[in-house]
Amino acid sequence: MAASAGPEIERLISLLAKLPGLGPRSARRAALQLLKKRDQLLVPLAAAMSDAAEKVVACSVCGTPDTRDPCAICSDTARDDGLICVVEEAGALWAMERSGAFRGRYHVLGGLLSALDGVGPDQLRIAELVGRVKGTSAREVVLALPATVDGQTTAHYLVERLAGTDVEITSLARGVPVGGDLDWLDDGTIVQALRARRPT
Repeated sequence: MAASAGPEIERLISLLAKLPGLGPRSARRAALQLLKKRDQLLVPLAAAMSDAAEKVVACSVCGTPDTRDPCAICSDTARDDGLICVVEEAGALWAMERSGAFRGRYHVLGGLLSALDGVGPDQLRIAELVGRVKGTSAREVVLALPATVDGQTTAHYLVERLAGTDVEITSLARGVPVGGDLDWLDDGTIVQALRARRPT
């Protein structure tokens, strides 16, 4: 923290430093930039944050943040009710939406199972997912979870919890990205690509 900064500035820096990707130094630079451009950045940002805190809620159906409940995606009648894509957080949902390739429904878990972090099934929206699958005409659940230990642990747990239903459970393909050079890929990605190979 800046020793000569007033308590308001120190609080701003401290709060910014809690954001992902911002350490103390980056937070200090961001705070100085906000203060330097008060009218262009700080005031509009403060208003936007206040507005978001007041109006944004978690969708009661899928769990994504929106200003209405059910959210815009859950309210869209043109979407395929038979497909439910399970993601860790809303950021993954937004990435899927940017692609424009998925026209089904979503379910945001709110995190991943992690014994080290003390995150168990009760802290996630897993019971809600099971209830949705049993209470709707879902025919396929797509697990779009990270290829990490916690992501795979969560995926295996979801497969077990959904075992008594009639839905097909699939996962996103993993492997060589479009435009990817094998020399730059890690060993795990190459292994996944080999396992998921298909005829051309």
